[in-house]
Amino acid sequence: MGRDIQIQDKPQLPKRLFWDFRYEQIDWKAGHLTVMARVLERGSKEEWEEMIRFYGRDQVVHALKYEIKFLPDYAIENVCAYFSIPKENLLCYTRKQSRPGHWI
Repeated sequence: MGRDIQIQDKPQLPKRLFWDFRYEQIDWKAGHLTVMARVLERGSKEEWEEMIRFYGRDQVVHALKYEIKFLPDYAIENVCAYFSIPKENLLCYTRKQSRPGHWI
């Protein structure tokens, strides 16, 4: 008899991170950018690790560099430290630099 291998079709992330979504209806693959941005912005280090386990480190880093358009400043700092990526390599940072805020 072979071993049954259970493949998870969704990450084990808490519902509290997705309070404004119907959790059971989240498309974890198609909505990966939204999920990643939410976890990076509001998740704990353990939740980051679960996100990386599910999506893979390469996909998360790629999304940070080329796809995620916004993260708050504190999340940018945390991402840079965790993944050892210069902030200048993040799309969300370069977009922020090209769109200066109001001086008021």
